[in-house]
Amino acid sequence: MDTSQLNEEGRELWNRKARFWDELHGDEGNLFHRRLVEPSVLQLLALQDGERVLDAGCGNGALARRLAGMGAKITAVDFSEEMIRLANGRGFASEIDYRIVDATDKDALLSLGTAHFDAVVCSMTLMDIPIVAPLFEAASELLRSEGRFVFATMHPAFNSNNPVFFQEKADRDGVVTTVTGVKIHAYLDLPPVKGSGAPDEPTPHYYYHRPLSALLQVAFEAGFVLDELLEPAFSPEDAELGPDLSWTKIRQIPPVLTARLRLT
Repeated sequence: MDTSQLNEEGRELWNRKARFWDELHGDEGNLFHRRLVEPSVLQLLALQDGERVLDAGCGNGALARRLAGMGAKITAVDFSEEMIRLANGRGFASEIDYRIVDATDKDALLSLGTAHFDAVVCSMTLMDIPIVAPLFEAASELLRSEGRFVFATMHPAFNSNNPVFFQEKADRDGVVTTVTGVKIHAYLDLPPVKGSGAPDEPTPHYYYHRPLSALLQVAFEAGFVLDELLEPAFSPEDAELGPDLSWTKIRQIPPVLTARLRLT
């Protein structure tokens, strides 16, 4: 199956389960978004009042609403018509310019306005896109000369294409304790796979693994340099907020990678 076929199947799947994801995230995003994704994106974005921001792959608009509430002028796009419809039904709808745009379509992205944006954000979307070069290439033209591109994605080294969670008992300095972690069996070359996603998600969708070197190479080829990198993980205080075999129990392994890129 080629990338265009994968993308069209992905659009159909996301339209079918858009309501589930809208209810999962609500107005402010789920626990993963609130604890890890949003804080790291906001830190690297360093938003200034009145800046123009493109949210590429906005989902139900949780991040777009947060940015609009901080005074940004937001254009938010997604390839799922149903997701955009649901996002429009939530807060700040009159202040956010929601549009149906495919992040794999460079021309459609450029129609939003070259050199128009102070920042482009792509939050937890890259791993759902079969080809990311068009987005990076378009972003380099959509941004003003001093603009930045901030993305957050599942960490390619630890949280890509369904890692295996484990729990073991260990004797540490005479104290028997429970250790929770993840097992990774491959990293450099993994094909697209369908994953179950969130608990009780109605329809699996494709995940696209890219090792960090490959992901950043696409950015470099589009004219960006890496400016800063964060690897957020859950805190010890979050441990009781999820089930035993979940990321909330793992303090030392980051499930998210957040980066800021700038134009050379």
